[in-house]
Amino acid sequence: MKTNISELETDEEGFLLNPDDWNMEIANAIARQEKIEMTSEHWVTVEFIRAYFDERQVVPENRTLLKFLKEKLGPEKGTRKYIHTLFPYGYGQQACKIAGMRKPRKLMLDV
Repeated sequence: MKTNISELETDEEGFLLNPDDWNMEIANAIARQEKIEMTSEHWVTVEFIRAYFDERQVVPENRTLLKFLKEKLGPEKGTRKYIHTLFPYGYGQQACKIAGMRKPRKLMLDV
């Protein structure tokens, strides 16, 4: 298992080309590159993205994540504003990257 992001294939923006290369060490390395200190709420989000992808082979839309966060963390944390406090550059641009997803074809995931 590789634990160094530089050993993995990424696109020009640092998204993994193979989501199967992902592990928690890689997630932490990507988060450091994004200048994000991972908290339990970050991990809840990343683990949801991973589980959703593993089950369906697609990245969840933002509204699906919002519904999950409302149920898991409460209505005050199931908002777009809260996601942007966790991932300032957006759900698609940072949360999906840290979760080891390929770059979403449309960053409309943030809408």
